[in-house]
Amino acid sequence: MNKLPSYENVRTKLSLREKIGQLFMPAAFVNDSEEEIQQLEWLINEKGVGGLCFFHSRASAATNFEGKKKVVYNEQSFQILKRLIKRYQRAAKVPLLIAIDAEWGLAMRIENTPQYPYAITLGAIQEEEEKLIFKIGQHIANDCKAAGIHWNLAPVVDINNNPKNPVIGYRSFGEGRSLVTKKALSFVKGTQSEGILTSIKHFPGHGDTATDSHLGLPLINKSKKALLENELYPFQILMEEGVDSVMVGHLSVPALANDRQTPSSISKNMIKGLLRTEMGYQGVVISDALNMHAVSKEYPIKGELEWLAFDAGNDVLCFSEHIKEGIDTIVQNATDAQVEESFLRIWRLKEKAFLNLHPNTVELTEASRLNSLIAKKSLSLFQGSAQDISNFRHSSFAGISNIQNTENQFFNTIQKNKNFQSILITGVHGEELKKRLTGHQDLLLALFPPQVKPTHYFGFSENEFTIINELIATKNVVLYLFGNPYVLNHITFKKAKAVVIAYQDFPEFQEHAVNHFLGRTTAEGKLPISIQK
Repeated sequence: MNKLPSYENVRTKLSLREKIGQLFMPAAFVNDSEEEIQQLEWLINEKGVGGLCFFHSRASAATNFEGKKKVVYNEQSFQILKRLIKRYQRAAKVPLLIAIDAEWGLAMRIENTPQYPYAITLGAIQEEEEKLIFKIGQHIANDCKAAGIHWNLAPVVDINNNPKNPVIGYRSFGEGRSLVTKKALSFVKGTQSEGILTSIKHFPGHGDTATDSHLGLPLINKSKKALLENELYPFQILMEEGVDSVMVGHLSVPALANDRQTPSSISKNMIKGLLRTEMGYQGVVISDALNMHAVSKEYPIKGELEWLAFDAGNDVLCFSEHIKEGIDTIVQNATDAQVEESFLRIWRLKEKAFLNLHPNTVELTEASRLNSLIAKKSLSLFQGSAQDISNFRHSSFAGISNIQNTENQFFNTIQKNKNFQSILITGVHGEELKKRLTGHQDLLLALFPPQVKPTHYFGFSENEFTIINELIATKNVVLYLFGNPYVLNHITFKKAKAVVIAYQDFPEFQEHAVNHFLGRTTAEGKLPISIQK
């Protein structure tokens, strides 16, 4: 990889068009064809783009994920990622700034790489244990360095105060502004300690929405006062602490856009007015992906959206799909001063990134030990008491789950200590289940939500929820939930003897849940969101 020249060296040597090229960060896909790789190499070389944002594949990109495109998984993704980064760097006349979304590790995009817990799980860790979140930031940053990545587009600092949020939810640390701010700051500091850049997102706050901005434009009808006191609070505090960049989301917030419904990503009022002038932020601003349907559907003229995003105050245009037209349109409309201002910010960010990156000396982290500590500190006794579970444990209970025993480490490990019958509810009708449960009044219910997002009821069938709710209403149930706690909004859990939330289905989380059920350890976490009781 070529050495990054100094700003003083390139300021006079790069043309205006070349400087504008540095604003663009198109998508790169690990599982592209050779033809697609060569097309991106040409774009890097000919148009002088400043960086790349890596995704798994075109089929798994978020705007396509709701469709029927098949996602092909590749065991060699990490090795391919490293090779592609080196290959694309060789194609660049000026070294590229490489970014990725790694909110819970490279595993968010790349198979067979370390995966760490979701933000909502970290939100359950109590304040005295926040050093673990600092370590998460360190570990993920280390893995970014191992790949040759400079910039982790994380953490999410949205306050998730809408249980119907289809896209943030588990990606947020919780619903309280102080909790979100403290957890995010620990993550940022841990990341920065390893020399990797961060980006807080999605300004001005994507938490209180029921629309996925990948697919449509969310509308947030709150007063400016309310937003400043809540949604904007984490951004303000973290910017004062020295974050590397702020990512602007695609959100309609009339109170911040002079009563217009202009998307935040192309709103001068929100970026140049609120973010820059009122909140005093002078660092790099990056747009959320410009291919997202919240904005891309509304601007069919190629290059127009890129110009509007830049003119509104974005320094980096992420996932632009119209590089040539975008550069042409910005050349036609921008002032030299506008371009120079953004170019300087980007170059200073590159200098910071390249100062700290030493990818050849770094190996991927080992996640299990840290995940085990987080499992212990996050496990939350949401309802009932330790005594309730102790009394239950000594009864003649049956086990009920929605996954096969071969996958259910929780049940399998408990059965080594206490023999009990386990029954699968998937595909079973109510009457059949009643017969199989004859003589069993006490039930240990282990739920593993098939998906982490709330669409289609987290992957549960209507029949499964019907069975679950009937069992809780008619039996003595202790519930362990290995997944998104918002699932509880679909469960009449109040009649359960106890509810324990483990947040993840990782082996480490199942192991700690076993220890809790067997009375060997306590639940130290606290649910960071509210559930509709």
